[in-house]
Amino acid sequence: MQDDLRKLPEFIALSHRVGNVLRANIAFAIGTKAVFMVLTFTGHASLWLAILADMDASLVVVFNGLRLLRPTARGIRSSDDTPKI
Repeated sequence: MQDDLRKLPEFIALSHRVGNVLRANIAFAIGTKAVFMVLTFTGHASLWLAILADMDASLVVVFNGLRLLRPTARGIRSSDDTPKI
């Protein structure tokens, strides 16, 4: 962490990306659980298929969140790419 206020727009852009990914992850996880819960209770899917879908959804959410670690996505530069003055 540095005291450089010129990076504030980058931090704001990153915070917007984090919020968007967070909302998408929550919606995907809850949606997947709801669909498979209904399918399991109605007898169209087995409990093991619901468990497998839950694990797969968890992996998708984790890997989707890991996209935020790429510093060059959408024009956000890493600290190594900043110009030296």
